[in-house]
Amino acid sequence: MRILGISSIFLLTACILSFSLTGAVNAQSAQVPLSVETNLPEGVGYSDGIELIISGEVRDSSLAKNPTPIILRIISADGSTIVGLAQVNLDSNNSYSYSLTAGGPLWKVSGDYTIKAQYGAQKGEATFVYNLSTPEPTPEPEPVPDPVVVEEPVAVVVEEPVAVVVAEPEPEPEPEPMCGEGTMLKDGKCVAAEEKGGGCLIATAAYGSEMAPQVQFLREIRDGKIMATESGTAFMTGFNQFYYSFSPAVADYERENPMFKEAVKVTLTPLLTSLAILNYVDIDTEQEMLGYGIGVILLNIGMYFVAPAVLTISVKKRLFLKK
Repeated sequence: MRILGISSIFLLTACILSFSLTGAVNAQSAQVPLSVETNLPEGVGYSDGIELIISGEVRDSSLAKNPTPIILRIISADGSTIVGLAQVNLDSNNSYSYSLTAGGPLWKVSGDYTIKAQYGAQKGEATFVYNLSTPEPTPEPEPVPDPVVVEEPVAVVVEEPVAVVVAEPEPEPEPEPMCGEGTMLKDGKCVAAEEKGGGCLIATAAYGSEMAPQVQFLREIRDGKIMATESGTAFMTGFNQFYYSFSPAVADYERENPMFKEAVKVTLTPLLTSLAILNYVDIDTEQEMLGYGIGVILLNIGMYFVAPAVLTISVKKRLFLKK
């Protein structure tokens, strides 16, 4: 009987421990690896001027020894435009938060906008509703009647008629355009500006800081030369769609592999040299922007593709002749 009682107590203890461990595992697996949330409840839409707060947390920060920012991308309802881009660092609780103002020249359609977050290999996604606002037309002022001259007859003294003039209302000043996140007001128009935490991710990871001279040089060429014209702005919009589809992964690999980081520095040197040409020319028209831009692109194609191919063919011919 004593042995039977001890065996019963042991089996009961094992069942309780097994149930506790199973519940803990299920509770942990219920949490997503990278959560993405917005500040408004589901079903409530955003409009121009409303603050959009994006927040969430990482379940397991496996990159704690090498701090890595979370890459946030906001994509329009039709999926053709990135209307917002940011890098956000985690706090001590593995949480993050980022805010911006909804609306702007890139927010051109209404519908479900998508927020894509990436932290190393972990990815998260959320959607929110944006309603495009249409400005109400300004009513035209009512026409002012002509001045009325009233003559009052006097028995003895004849006074000159008094003219009653109604002052015209002053015209209302035109409202200044409201520029959304990622844009700034320049010459009365909203133009694209550098995002908070945005920029060249690959160059920043290669040179170690956004304040590095090479990174600042790329930023000055983009803002002072390319973005100064409409064709340059259109080019950068299309280029950003392609560039930010792979640059976060390349930047993460640079931080993890010092050898690859040094190889990227060597690869960027011809590009920086060719872009330096734009500092010595004046670009004032769309034609000049297209001419110099196409010239720099062809120069880089020659340095990165044509020259290595010609060198490889020449070496092979010499080795074949020696044989």
